[in-house]
Amino acid sequence: MKKKFIINLSIVLFLITFFKESSDAQAIKPMSTGEILLNLKKLNVLGSALYVAAHPDDENTIMLSWLAKERKVRTSYLSITRGDGGQNLIGPEQAELMGLIRTNELLAARAIDGPEQYFTRANDFGFSKTTDETLQIWGKDAVLGDVVWRIRNLRPDIIVCRFPPDPRAGHGNHSASAVLAEEAFKLAGDPTKYPEQLKYVKPWQAKRVVWNTFNFGTVAQTQKPAEKDWIQVDIGGFNPLIGKSYNEIAAESRSQHKSQGFGVPRGRGARPEYFVHKFGDKAEKDVFDGVDVSWNRVKGGAAIQAILENAVKSFNPDMPESIVPQLVKAYQLVEKLEDEYWKVQKKKELETLIIACSGLYFEANPSDYAVAQNDKINVTASFIKRSTLQMTIDKIKFVGLSKDTTMKTTLGNNELNRLTFGVQIPKNQALTQPYWLAEPKMSKGMYAVNDLTLNGLPTKAADLQAEFSFTIEGQSFTFASPIIYKYTDETRGELYRTFEVRPEVTANISDKVYVFADTKPKTVEVTVKSQRADLNGSVRLELPKGWHAEPSTTIFKLANKYQEQTIVFKVSPTDITNFGASDGVMRAIVDSPNGSSDKGLLTINYDHISPQTLFPKAEAKLVKLDIKKKGTNIGYIAGAGDEVPAALKQIGYNVTMLGEKEFNEDLSKFDAIVVGVRAYNTEERLKFYQKKLMDYVQNGGNMVVQYQVNNQLQKLNEGGLGPFPYKLSRERVTVEEAEIRFLKPEHPLLNAPNKITSKDFENWVQERGLYFSNEWDAQYETLLSANDPTEKPLDGGLLYAKHGKGNYIYTGYAFFRQLPAGVAGAYRLFANLISIGK
Repeated sequence: MKKKFIINLSIVLFLITFFKESSDAQAIKPMSTGEILLNLKKLNVLGSALYVAAHPDDENTIMLSWLAKERKVRTSYLSITRGDGGQNLIGPEQAELMGLIRTNELLAARAIDGPEQYFTRANDFGFSKTTDETLQIWGKDAVLGDVVWRIRNLRPDIIVCRFPPDPRAGHGNHSASAVLAEEAFKLAGDPTKYPEQLKYVKPWQAKRVVWNTFNFGTVAQTQKPAEKDWIQVDIGGFNPLIGKSYNEIAAESRSQHKSQGFGVPRGRGARPEYFVHKFGDKAEKDVFDGVDVSWNRVKGGAAIQAILENAVKSFNPDMPESIVPQLVKAYQLVEKLEDEYWKVQKKKELETLIIACSGLYFEANPSDYAVAQNDKINVTASFIKRSTLQMTIDKIKFVGLSKDTTMKTTLGNNELNRLTFGVQIPKNQALTQPYWLAEPKMSKGMYAVNDLTLNGLPTKAADLQAEFSFTIEGQSFTFASPIIYKYTDETRGELYRTFEVRPEVTANISDKVYVFADTKPKTVEVTVKSQRADLNGSVRLELPKGWHAEPSTTIFKLANKYQEQTIVFKVSPTDITNFGASDGVMRAIVDSPNGSSDKGLLTINYDHISPQTLFPKAEAKLVKLDIKKKGTNIGYIAGAGDEVPAALKQIGYNVTMLGEKEFNEDLSKFDAIVVGVRAYNTEERLKFYQKKLMDYVQNGGNMVVQYQVNNQLQKLNEGGLGPFPYKLSRERVTVEEAEIRFLKPEHPLLNAPNKITSKDFENWVQERGLYFSNEWDAQYETLLSANDPTEKPLDGGLLYAKHGKGNYIYTGYAFFRQLPAGVAGAYRLFANLISIGK
């Protein structure tokens, strides 16, 4: 009698499958015969390792690839955060959008080096100087529970920390990741700790915790540790089945962190690394000392091991399908195991290999990349078998869409089959967006994730899937594949992206912040976009008390899917008093026959990751403040991820972006030239125009340079970045509420045209500033001083110098964060920087 084996889809949430972790990846990752043999050998290894650090790009990718592909253990990287607080070298995204980009960069990295990827709910709130501050902002108990949850899910034999739990880690987030890993190691095996998790998982005690030695910015990676209890390993070996060394694999993996500018060269040769013992049973010679990583660790494993060893010996790269009968037999025995963890894990690995060795490919592709709730769309199911195996397809079912078809068709060799189905999307189908961004944050340090089974997953499994049922070698299997859009780009070839369920209509307000210095109306453009055909309705602005919009509502008619209509409102404050610092939120509401919606549409689109779509509220900040400015025309040199130009336009400046054409024209027409963050790092052409910029200042222009990185920039010319020498440092003030002290309270920069007071430094976000100067020429004046708690005062966040007839300013204060966030005082101070001497 044939026995039917069906994948438990609930377990897919916890375990890596033959599908890539990212729901926008190709449905099945193709395998070379070398990779098949490597994974075949991995079937006989029953070990697990969990690597823990704080951020994307913290991980030792050489170590990860060595663990996954040399030691062949199940390897996972737990990044406590998604890197939300990092800088963005490729675009304007900040905060949670930066975290979304870096999540997908990590998934791209793991697709290369082999491990699985996980997170906690912790938000990367920015640079932190202490462990205590980090854990206080994150909420120690909650994030510790998340680490315990992941340990209980993955059941690692060893836990590897990237950082030490002390200041040597160089970042409070780094040291906190080690503190959490070490404490979670002790708690995960205790059933009295976080008992709510035991509905899904069992307590687990890892064998040991070790530190993969790394001292941030001080000690070379390969230097022997000072601690006495350590073991050494060479992880720089060459894997002939892949044709690369682990150094080379790691370089490709690390280079996926493109938003951070972390492209690295491929290394080759020996790579000594060290494991320092921290807790648990001490390893004497090997990090897996005392851990049985063979089939002997599970009852009934010996017979499985024998079958798999024979499959390795008999594997023929010219005919991989020849071992499928052995794999199916091993699968049947694995199904009978009492050890649920290894049963599920090894079934997944066997399913992956059975598909690969059978030459089987299947996927389900919709006719468009997006569909509205309660709309219809066609989905084409494709499947092909490229081998001589006997195989039938028995059924295709669309999960959640009430559509399936039963068949009993024998698959021919290399014969492509396509079936197209019309499906109805449910009216209440969940929107497709990152699960951790679906609700507002619980706190500054923690995302809200109410479903424990989703907690820590890199992405949510696709809600809409196709189940393909096959009979292979007399056994029935049901494999699930996400419904995923496939398309062709003229330059990049065949690509995939997430199939999105959208609201029927979205509305986007053109600017994030609207700044009002008086009661004059400002133009607010709202772009309404239909996500289905034939949609009519109206748009209105929901305003706080004391504000007025004209017209009150506007009708729209959209005949085609994705059609847009831009609607113009005039918005003004009705209260002419209290222009000190008043703000509120304006929201666009779309009314249609199917109800009201305040959803916006935001798609992040870069070549190195698949498009990522969110549906944030269609809102903008209204800021009413007392602000004055001098001058009208600004020349702006764009930096990395720069949204400051839009903010300057809000307070009435005409902003011209400076490119090659503008640099070769007369710059004297500009009242000020502003240099964006990291512009000197990202725009090599600036060194050729440095003299012209200094001449502009000398002849009467104002130049404001926002933070730059790397003291080597001073070598641009003999004068450095400014008219007089100054050095850049890594010094920063991370506490956004840190006291600001006025060193020269009567200085014009602090008094004209706006009188700057301590109130102007209220409500700043993420940090005060970064990359302050630590040495400067006597020609510079310092005007502000700040510091984090218990640290020395830092006076180099705002340098001012008179040069000829003009003025030069360097500032590390984080205007690039404050202005897009609508921080009133930041606008007033920046207007002073631009207006000096006018």
